[in-house]
Amino acid sequence: MSTQASTTVAANEARGRRSAEDVENSKTHFRVCRFIIETGVKLGMRSVPMATACVLYHRFFQSASLLVYEPYLVAMSAIYLAGKVEEQHLRTRDIINVCHRYFHPDSEALELDGKFWELRDSIVQCELLILRQLNFQVSFEHPHRYLLHYLLSVRSLMNRHAWSRTPIAETALAVLKDSYHGSVCVRHKPQHLALTSLYLALQTYGVELPRGEREWWQVVCAEITKAQIETIMSELLQLYDMEAKCT
Repeated sequence: MSTQASTTVAANEARGRRSAEDVENSKTHFRVCRFIIETGVKLGMRSVPMATACVLYHRFFQSASLLVYEPYLVAMSAIYLAGKVEEQHLRTRDIINVCHRYFHPDSEALELDGKFWELRDSIVQCELLILRQLNFQVSFEHPHRYLLHYLLSVRSLMNRHAWSRTPIAETALAVLKDSYHGSVCVRHKPQHLALTSLYLALQTYGVELPRGEREWWQVVCAEITKAQIETIMSELLQLYDMEAKCT
């Protein structure tokens, strides 16, 4: 085999390994963010603090390796830090107990022993690590307020009875919540993510809005293009495919 052919084969094998590794990493991140959201619900977190916890997690692993850092510890620290950032403070004891119950459903709450305090110290130290890794930039603009604005605009374009019998708002909000399972939530502008969540919800129920000189999505968000909507929608649909693989 020639040197050039050998190099090509080696390069293809390396790409294949990276591709397989990327898939496994994506599955891990999906599972961990599912853990963040389910744990957040049990802790009574509001939607924005939960979203902040997921963004903190994704931002951290944009420049950190799963081979170096334990993802579930980072997730627990992200929940703790998100509570501070969004002014919904959570006790580390509550976070630890809820997370412990997540992995050990039939067990009792952890005793306040050496194991508990060691885990608490790890969460606090990891919180500092996240802050340093993100250069203390931990306040984010989320898509939620944009989505509420877009929903009001679309509602005004729809027949009142069609709106009431079609769960557009609930579906769009569910899609937006699901977007935090993957890095799509940190790769796109919040207004673009909000609009695409609504676009996908309308498509799901086959709702067509009145068309004027411009499409409805051009009216509510002039800066987005159809290509951008399709790109984000494809990434969102990939998350639902990932969900099937992670069950």
